[in-house]
Amino acid sequence: MTASTLSALISETFGSTAPPLVKPTGFREYDARWWLGVPGSEIAPELDLPGVTAVGLGIGTYLHERGVRPDIVTGHDFRAYSAAVKAALATGLVAAGCRVHDIGMGLSPSAYYAQVALDIPSVAMVTASHNENGWTGVKMGCERPMTFGPEEMTRVKDIVLSGAFRFREGGALQEVAGFAERYIAALTDRAKLKRRLKVVVATGNGTAGAFAPRVLEAMGCEVVPLHTALDHSFPNYNPNPEDMEMLDDVAAAVVAHGADIGLAFDGDGDRCGVIDGRGRAIFADKVGVMLARDIALLHRPARFVVDVKSTSLFATDPVLRERGAETEYWKTGHSHIKRRLNQTGAIAGFEKSGHFFFGAPIGHGYDDAMITALAVCDMLDRNPQSSFAELYDALPQTWGSPTMSAHCADEEKYGIADKVTLRIEAMAKAGATIAGHAIAGLVTVNGIRVVTDDGSWGLVRASSNKPELVVVVESPVSDLRMREMFQAIDGLLRENPEVGAYNQSI
Repeated sequence: MTASTLSALISETFGSTAPPLVKPTGFREYDARWWLGVPGSEIAPELDLPGVTAVGLGIGTYLHERGVRPDIVTGHDFRAYSAAVKAALATGLVAAGCRVHDIGMGLSPSAYYAQVALDIPSVAMVTASHNENGWTGVKMGCERPMTFGPEEMTRVKDIVLSGAFRFREGGALQEVAGFAERYIAALTDRAKLKRRLKVVVATGNGTAGAFAPRVLEAMGCEVVPLHTALDHSFPNYNPNPEDMEMLDDVAAAVVAHGADIGLAFDGDGDRCGVIDGRGRAIFADKVGVMLARDIALLHRPARFVVDVKSTSLFATDPVLRERGAETEYWKTGHSHIKRRLNQTGAIAGFEKSGHFFFGAPIGHGYDDAMITALAVCDMLDRNPQSSFAELYDALPQTWGSPTMSAHCADEEKYGIADKVTLRIEAMAKAGATIAGHAIAGLVTVNGIRVVTDDGSWGLVRASSNKPELVVVVESPVSDLRMREMFQAIDGLLRENPEVGAYNQSI
């Protein structure tokens, strides 16, 4: 089918009595997600297939607007409808004059790797990551290894919603056969582990189940699979390594099998959670500190970028200080951390959500949970006399919360986050206390992180992916101080009736 034929087909579709459905709020800060729907659902869809084609046209139009060579990688996760969504997206891309290179079913990082391996500047990966079945989305970018941030997403949104498409000739669709095998081979073409590790590998029946067990077995690990069979209905729980339901299940399996560690992968394979051999879920920011210690010993001076939800240990840990490491706290979001890492030349970036980013010589500058898993195994390989639990216990103790989310409508959440920020800034200016302690510092790069004079801190920010406000608290003093900080932060949130209940608490 030629681009002109596609243009006519799309124009006919868009001129029908049922225009494309694309809910504006699906365009998030650094990717896009919509409720596509599932049979029997009473929730109205936010996107339809003509709408997906419109999104493809919008991306393609934007690539030409940017002057980027119009070659783009596409792929899709393992959901019943993802291949159809990708086909609709590719239709729009081709109509916009893009040459689409389809790697088939894969992970987000396998699509990022395809940009490197195939020398292609752009990517549009169809995935809703860990979101419930019925969601879809696109992770996109045109400056490898980075993905779109707020400015780029806003421009694509404007093009799509205004219908400012540019149809062009020259578009084409090419299938890249066998790319999953090529990706796995690239990960495992390296020295094998000397230490025989027993690893529980959990993927929550998500797409990573087709990759993670094979990668770790190829490196010499004894793999204990847990819910690795691909099943887009997610019969056990959503593949989210930030969710305690998944982490608790992995922890039980680690203890039952006497494993060294448990590794929990999210739906599209760009996030990884870790359970130690005692069955403890180690929050990803603490895993990041452990990896930073290991990396800082090998590569000096080491520079890191972490998100504002992350532990204060990146700044206060005496081992990192002794090894000359420097850390910058930055905006939460895989696109933000990835971009900052590549802007600053940092060797690694860490997010509390489990996105870990590795620059040269470890990785290519993007988030890949397979590389994260291998970095954890390499760290254990370099410390043959220590368990993961012992390396974790060597960190200074802090008491921290999980990432908690209070419901708040997409249309309201940013305004509420701004109100809380202004409220805390006014308190600091007036010399007021919070949770009984003086305010020692504020970080406002993303929401507000307020630090007290004893090192305790609390964060409020708007979620980029869901109708929620995110809250995280931590204290280096005690569990009580951590809870006091939570009560103080929650009290400020409750001044706004638009804020609902938490998905989990402490």
